[in-house]
Amino acid sequence: MTSARDDDHAARWAVRLDGEPLSPREQAELDGWLEADERRRGALLRAEAALAYLDRGRALVAPGDAVVTEGGTGRVLPLRDRRRFLIGGGAMAAIAASGLLVMVLRPAPPVDVRTAIGEIRRVPLADGSVAAVNTDTDLTVAVASPGRQRDVMLERGEAWFKVAHDKTRPFVVAAGDVRVQAVGTAFSVRRRDRGVDVLVTEGVVETWVVGRERDRTRIAAGSKSFVADSSPAIEVVAAPADIDRQLSWRTGELALNGESLAHAVAELNRYNVRKIVVEDQALGRTPLIGYFRTDQPENFGRTIAAMKGARVHVEGDTIRLSSPN
Repeated sequence: MTSARDDDHAARWAVRLDGEPLSPREQAELDGWLEADERRRGALLRAEAALAYLDRGRALVAPGDAVVTEGGTGRVLPLRDRRRFLIGGGAMAAIAASGLLVMVLRPAPPVDVRTAIGEIRRVPLADGSVAAVNTDTDLTVAVASPGRQRDVMLERGEAWFKVAHDKTRPFVVAAGDVRVQAVGTAFSVRRRDRGVDVLVTEGVVETWVVGRERDRTRIAAGSKSFVADSSPAIEVVAAPADIDRQLSWRTGELALNGESLAHAVAELNRYNVRKIVVEDQALGRTPLIGYFRTDQPENFGRTIAAMKGARVHVEGDTIRLSSPN
């Protein structure tokens, strides 16, 4: 059981965490306080639950008031006093007396995020993180429950995550049997037929395959890896320029630096109902350099015709590219 002093500190940290993101100095101070006594994590969790309870009560009455049973009187406490009431211990006692702490600690339901073909969405998450979700993607997010690991399940597609720092709650993306874990960093995950592309733009992540947890591999900013479902080893490659190009989809672009026309067409077809077909292999092997809009397949076809002398023929939802001969 924690002391009254620790409960008071936990309440103050809960109030601070409910506001703006912690500064590096504050985060280090919080980490040190938590690590000094393992019971303090429970105290912080209880304080966060109390604060969540006050917020929940506020939503049920007029704006500016929060329902709090103070001393059994049922008095409605003004919102401006809820932090003072929490730090004073009143909210913890009220919740414990009412038996509602168990309800507050119940996991929040997961949230499904789906994008249509051609749709790119920026989604703020409940923990303060942000996800940029690429075309034709299906993912499930469970990050709202205090004290619990933050989980994302990527069923299909691709997403880039800017993760809010929380050392006590790892952020884990599951894509098939592949796992990618971060604390506070930025990275993308893309599901493919036999594995997952992981690109790291900030910080460090750890990745592994279920059943081979001992082979966890760290990937730092500016590096990437294809994590195969069946491969025993995970190879990490430093490629900051490649990562920037591969993530240009976040601004609706396809960036090419010598990739083949066939590669470009496969990527563009992810974003469009109207598909491009390359009629012959020789044309498909043509290297390309440049930036192209992902939502303008006809303009891409006309550009290729002008650059490479190809022929363009449109039939309904199909754009055919062929060699001039």
